Amino acid sequence: QLQLVESGGGLVQPGGSLRLSCAASGFTLDYYAIGWFRQAPGKEREGVSCISRSGGSTNYADSVKGRFTISRDNAKNTVYLQMNSLKPEDTAVYYCAAGGACSGYVPAYGIDYWGKGTLVTVTS
Repeated sequence: QLQLVESGGGLVQPGGSLRLSCAASGFTLDYYAIGWFRQAPGKEREGVSCISRSGGSTNYADSVKGRFTISRDNAKNTVYLQMNSLKPEDTAVYYCAAGGACSGYVPAYGIDYWGKGTLVTVTS
């Protein structure tokens, strides 16, 4: 089955850290730019970060720049999102998506695969 599976979400206090993983099953991530999106309760889904196929180019939304780091390990067929200095407003379901290329901090030229998401809750 061709799918992306996110993991690593959970409950964390403000200022804490989490690392999300996005693993591909049934296909190779090498051919895709990978983006992370999030959707907070009552809000629309928004782009967070995108990494190019090689990992040589990364982009971030202003709201997470300097706090989040996207990376990929093509040998492990996995993309990561390291989230530091978390804030309550980072609370959301986080999704990864595989697309043709990054256009800024979102994948563009069509998204072929979406994961089902992992919940991140930042609260004291």
